[in-house]
Amino acid sequence: MTDAEDRKPQSDEARSVFIPPTSVTAPAEAESSTTSEFAVPDGLAVPKTGTESETTSEFALPDGLEVAPPPPPAETEGSAFSTPSTYSAKQAAAFTPASGIPLVSLAKDVPWQDRMRTMLRMPVTERPAPEPVQRHDEAGPAVPRVLDLTLRIGELLLAGGEGAEDVEAAMFAVCRSYGLDRCEPNVTFTLLSISYQPSLVDDPVTASRTVRRRSPDYTRLAAVYQLVDDLSDDETHVSLEDAYRRLAEIRRNRHPYPGWALTAASGLLAGAASVLVGGGFLVFVSAAIGAMLGDRLAWLCAGRGLPEFYQFTVAAMPPAAIGVALTLAHADVKASAVITGGLFALLPGRALVAGVQDGLTGFYITASARLLEVLYFFVGIVAGVLTVLYFGVQLGANLNPDAALGVSDEPLWQIAASMLLSLAFAVLLQQERSTVLMATLNGGVAWVVYGAMHYTGDISPVVSTTAAAGLVGLFGQLLARYRFASALPYTTAAIGPLLPGSATYFGLLGIAQNEVDSGLTSLTKAVALAMAIAIGVNLGSEISRIFLRIGSAEKRRAAKRTRGF
Repeated sequence: MTDAEDRKPQSDEARSVFIPPTSVTAPAEAESSTTSEFAVPDGLAVPKTGTESETTSEFALPDGLEVAPPPPPAETEGSAFSTPSTYSAKQAAAFTPASGIPLVSLAKDVPWQDRMRTMLRMPVTERPAPEPVQRHDEAGPAVPRVLDLTLRIGELLLAGGEGAEDVEAAMFAVCRSYGLDRCEPNVTFTLLSISYQPSLVDDPVTASRTVRRRSPDYTRLAAVYQLVDDLSDDETHVSLEDAYRRLAEIRRNRHPYPGWALTAASGLLAGAASVLVGGGFLVFVSAAIGAMLGDRLAWLCAGRGLPEFYQFTVAAMPPAAIGVALTLAHADVKASAVITGGLFALLPGRALVAGVQDGLTGFYITASARLLEVLYFFVGIVAGVLTVLYFGVQLGANLNPDAALGVSDEPLWQIAASMLLSLAFAVLLQQERSTVLMATLNGGVAWVVYGAMHYTGDISPVVSTTAAAGLVGLFGQLLARYRFASALPYTTAAIGPLLPGSATYFGLLGIAQNEVDSGLTSLTKAVALAMAIAIGVNLGSEISRIFLRIGSAEKRRAAKRTRGF
């Protein structure tokens, strides 16, 4: 027996200790089949124990175990928190991330007003992803300072007469320009608030500011719009400190026109309005003097701290007193035209348009407050004029309502008077000198359309006023989009020739002469004309936005606050 044969039984005997006889193979073949010392050799059955589980997860269902499906819920009983029977986890929609999903791609070449208004009218979950922000350090600006800057800008816009939706759009633009995209501005008549929540798990930060005083300064309004436009521009990097500095300069700037210019503008407005209702040169001068006296009395009351209600009451007395005095003096003038011209300078057309615009865009609380303010101003005017007319009738003044119904046969003089009225109105609103010319031309166009439809075409004055105001809103919105500014400087002054001064006077005169029915009829006509002006201006603005390229893949969504879903 050789040494190899002696070693072979020993090797087989040694290997039989670890491997069963049925799995005996060649040594080279066994070594090649085993790749790890932890691997189980072929043929070795390892008994299963109950101490460890071979499943990969403790939530996995063991093999061979079948679970019966749950019985369907009874149709008679249900709960708002139960899962619907048609729910499928595979077909369920994913949750919207905190930063939003870019469902809509907004173009960069449209004004920021349209982009911000489009996003405000979207649900929070459907707003586009944040745009590049103006961050000058890695940490970004302080959230409280950004919110404070936003509220200060919104305060100037709201105090200047801007609509609630445009104020919210400006506040939203300022926040997004500094990276605060999860913010919700809220604007009411006297209160502005904004809330910012960094994420779903962080505490929200809320700040508010109260508007104490309103002043119609459209030059300041245009400067604020320019600041917001620079903040919204990706190529113009405005730091938070620079924004505060520019805002402080805007607040410190003096009005572009001195006090004597405002008083003269008030007289020119009243005189031009008296020419529109058939007055001559003497009527022009009388109406201008009455309006200037009323303006100075109103300034005197304002300096003594009297509310605006009494300021309007006092300002309405001098024109009415001059008209009554001319009637008592038996002067060959149209006293009704003098009083009507004085009323044109007092009617709150700006607040009326803003109130109706807020109501049409869904801001009903702000709209109600604005319209209530207009009502109080109107009652103040009524009180002042009625007081003077009552004493005039008692003194024997023969005020004929038909005296002011005559219209001049020279339409060119009326067009010139309407443009002069719009020019004076623009000065009273403290507009920029660069916008006065366009507002004046827009007012002339409005009167041409109204005169052509009403006097030449014999169309209803309400319909004619709506059409003329619609063109004013359309042209004003287009001019504002061309200059990336507010539309108020181009529309508010242009609606001056359309204000219902004569209808208001006839209503007050009828009440003073104990003709309540005719007086209420004229006042109702005045209210209808005022609403026609406001609705026409808003309708023209909305029509212009329809043809403008908003820059979204879908059409601009309107507010769905009152449709039940």
